[in-house]
Parts: sequence; C-alpha cells; structure tokens
Amino acid sequence: MRRVEDVLELLEFYAEFQKPATISEVSQHFGWPRSSTFNILTTMSSRGYLYESGGKGQYYPTSRLFRVAQSINAGAPLPDAVISLLDELAEDTEETVFLAAPSGLQAVFLEVRQSPHRVRYFADVGGQIPLFATATGQAILSQLPERHVDSILRRVRFERYGPGTPMSIDEVMRSIRQSLRRGYFVSASNYSQDLGGVSVPLVIDGRAYAITVAGPLSRFEPRQLDYVKLLHDRVPAYLGTDFFSDSVKGLKPLATTE
Repeated sequence: MRRVEDVLELLEFYAEFQKPATISEVSQHFGWPRSSTFNILTTMSSRGYLYESGGKGQYYPTSRLFRVAQSINAGAPLPDAVISLLDELAEDTEETVFLAAPSGLQAVFLEVRQSPHRVRYFADVGGQIPLFATATGQAILSQLPERHVDSILRRVRFERYGPGTPMSIDEVMRSIRQSLRRGYFVSASNYSQDLGGVSVPLVIDGRAYAITVAGPLSRFEPRQLDYVKLLHDRVPAYLGTDFFSDSVKGLKPLATTE
C-alpha cells in the first residue's frame, strides 16, 4: 500500500506546485530513493498519466488523469431528489429531459426521460454530445475550474454542426458569459438541425452537471421561456430554495435578466 500512497502524494505535489519536475527533484522533495522515484514516474508515464516535458527529463501530468476523473465523476450516484426532479419536468413539459455530466470533451447523458411525442429529441443514457457546441455542454463548462475549461477548449476540433455552432474559444466563452447573465443556456440547431434545448447548470457534491429540456424547434421555440421558468421553479423546489445562489457559480436569477 505504500506505493499507492506515494502515487497520491505525487499527484498532490503536482497540484500544489503546478510545474514539471525531474526525477531528482521529486526524489529530494519526498526523500524517496532515486530508483523508487524512477519506477513510479516511468510507470505513470508509460500508462499515459505523465509525459516528459521539453525532453529535459522533467515530468508533468497529462490530461488523461483529468479525463479519468471526469468519467468517475460522471458515474457518481445521484440523489433521489434529482431523479424526482427529472420525472416531474418530463411530465410537465412532455419534452425530452436529461441530466448530463462531463466526460473528456463530451457531455454524457446520465439520466434521460423521453418525450411521449413521436417526433422528439432523442437521447439515450450513455449518449454523448460536444461540450463546446451545446447548451448542455456550456452549462457544464460554466461550473468547471477555469484551468480545466481552458484545457478542454484547447483540445477541441471546432466543427460546424449547425448555424449556431460556436467556432472558436472566444465564441464559446462569450456564449457562457451571456448565458450566465441571462439565467439559462439555450441552443437552436447548434448541434442537431431543427432541434433546440434550454439548460441550467447544477453543482451537487462538488460535481458539475446540466439539466436540459429539449425538443423539435417547431414545438419548442414557442414554449422556450415557459421551460426556462419551469427549470428555475422546480430545481429550487427539489434541491433547496437557495440552490442556485449557494451552489451554482454566476447564474443570475430570471428576475434580473434582460
């Protein structure tokens, strides 16, 4: 078990100092034998968790660790209140409602309630959509640490899925800021043609999610603001009166939006 503790201490070292380190520097910092330090760093490097920075024998974590953490995060059990919230929203809107979490460059669907309509937004548990291009994804990004958002967006291959797709980091960040000020995130053919959705971010036990109501634009657009108001009403009803102000970073209440 000592080796497991060493790996955890090494990760905490990088989190604190945030710079590459040589085998000698790590060895001296922890007082580890050089041979043991070499084995830990090279093993983690061979598994893709560290890389040799600048070819100078300095090691630093790769984004793989972040992606693994996101996948673990996505699988965390959800409170019963969230499940009940999804059920009620689906019943009230009769549109597809889903909860999503980050996984790499994607938002993954954790819970889905399908619309009863024959023509609907189709989503399935485990399905994925791009974080950068969707209301769901941008709602999630709005609650992640800035350095994580920067890391994600720098790895994005910007592809135009529809007329509303943002095509640069600046466009994504501008959309996130505008959405937070407005009090909700919205997409209309941003990713899927003729489909739209409204989303709000949720932060539960320190994990970022988004809850989304989505449907065909022809049916969705006339009721878009109704769905937004429903989200702002139902989320606090199930998760706590001050949930948005206490748990969600930067999201303005609807009463102060333009």
